[in-house]
Amino acid sequence: MKYFNTTGPCLADRHYLLPPQPRLPQARPLIDEGRFFVVHAPRQTGKTTTLAALAGQLTLEGRHLAVRFSCERARAAGDDYAAAEQMVLQAIREGVIAGNVPADQMPPDPWPETSPGSMLRRGLTAWASRCPLPLVLFFDEIDALRGDSLISVLSQLRDGYTARPAPFPHSVVLCGLRDVRDYKAASGGDPERLGTSSPFNIKAASLRIDDFTVDEVAELYGQHTSATGQKFTSSAVQRAFEASQGQPWLVNALAYETTRAMGIAPPEPITDAHMDQAVERLIVTRATHLDSLVARLHEPRIQRIVEPLIAGELPDQDATYDEDLSYARDLGLTSQAQPVQVANPIYQEVILRVLAGGTESVVTAEPRSFVTRGGRLDFRRLLDEFVVFWKLHGEILSSRETYHEAACQLVFLGFLHRVVNGGGRIDREYGVGRGRIDVVVRWPCVDANEEPTSQWEAVELKVHHPGRPDPLPEGLTQLDGYLDRLGLDTGTLIIFDRRPNTPSLPDRTALSTARTPTGRHITLLRA
Repeated sequence: MKYFNTTGPCLADRHYLLPPQPRLPQARPLIDEGRFFVVHAPRQTGKTTTLAALAGQLTLEGRHLAVRFSCERARAAGDDYAAAEQMVLQAIREGVIAGNVPADQMPPDPWPETSPGSMLRRGLTAWASRCPLPLVLFFDEIDALRGDSLISVLSQLRDGYTARPAPFPHSVVLCGLRDVRDYKAASGGDPERLGTSSPFNIKAASLRIDDFTVDEVAELYGQHTSATGQKFTSSAVQRAFEASQGQPWLVNALAYETTRAMGIAPPEPITDAHMDQAVERLIVTRATHLDSLVARLHEPRIQRIVEPLIAGELPDQDATYDEDLSYARDLGLTSQAQPVQVANPIYQEVILRVLAGGTESVVTAEPRSFVTRGGRLDFRRLLDEFVVFWKLHGEILSSRETYHEAACQLVFLGFLHRVVNGGGRIDREYGVGRGRIDVVVRWPCVDANEEPTSQWEAVELKVHHPGRPDPLPEGLTQLDGYLDRLGLDTGTLIIFDRRPNTPSLPDRTALSTARTPTGRHITLLRA
């Protein structure tokens, strides 16, 4: 029985998968023309699966010998470019052996001996001289190479390319997490820093493997339906796409959760309610893929992109901003489109939960104490308890936050999640230049007729920054718009004061009421 794969490359006989080659339609013409080019995409988007399928198809047609291999092991070589060249050549040989290549197409054994800095070029030249078919090489995980090792490999490929028609591979494809065309690892420089120069300046194109469209998600899930009879409802497909924005690992992970981990057996259909549960399970468990992204949050380049998104502020667009934004996009943390935003709602939620986790871990309030006898969430009591918590711990907790510009908002979100976690659902909206975070708590309860319903509580978070006017008027207008969109009659506006020389935090923190421009009575918390 096939299943949805979330670990490693997809295999056609084991996993549900979309045809890989249509995901990279531009590659085949470039290979036929003998071009050298770059393929890049974030982790877990199907790069290796696509390259392996393309290499297999090219070899099967009999006009080329195509080999995909990984440069991952060469990461350990660091700046030892001689060791890196040897590791890459060994990976090539193993890739050829795994492909059951005929003896007359095998690379020389051993590779020609020569000085470091030319071993790769000499080896590939010798192989191209003896192989009866044009060579097509896919350097997977090329950005595992660092510093001098990367410079050496790219320079030798460039030298071999420019020396043609002397024997050398017909086409070379470099594939990695980031766009190698922008990789700068000059001697003594930071090999992690992206720039404008590159020793691989002979590339013909830089191709990106895109995420799935909603139709492709439906096609993938439809393979499971055909195999088992278990349907994904159209609303379930739409919910999966909305939560993942088509990120391939997330699309597969959501399907795996519903069809395997949650034990929903055929013929019971997978619904949007099931998909909601799967989304929450992924967020809570933070599988390896999500953890690998979370680990990047405290890198300075990532923080300078993500922090303004959370705080709702405009970023400091200095000389390196575009480079850092490209880096965040290459990692898959932010979307390709403008304005800048987190790539999908699942990443968005994971980021906030991780950054607010320090506060959540020290909240001692018992969540059930905020539930009334009728099963509703006592939101006023929640705000009262937060006021007490903020007065006692707000300054300490916000000073500890590495995301200082969003520290106050993260403390409230951590408190809110501790109280609501397990009983209700929290939806958060944030983004660059919004000037606020919008939050809605959805709490399941019953109405007067004992019918299931949902209690909604809307909150808007704003900050009073030094040198700026009081955000209260703007906040009331914005909250009006948010409540209109949600169809609610009232809500809460929280304004955190970050100005120096204001009354002490305990003295200035208080709950009151206010009226919006349209006449709604709302709760106001100044903290």
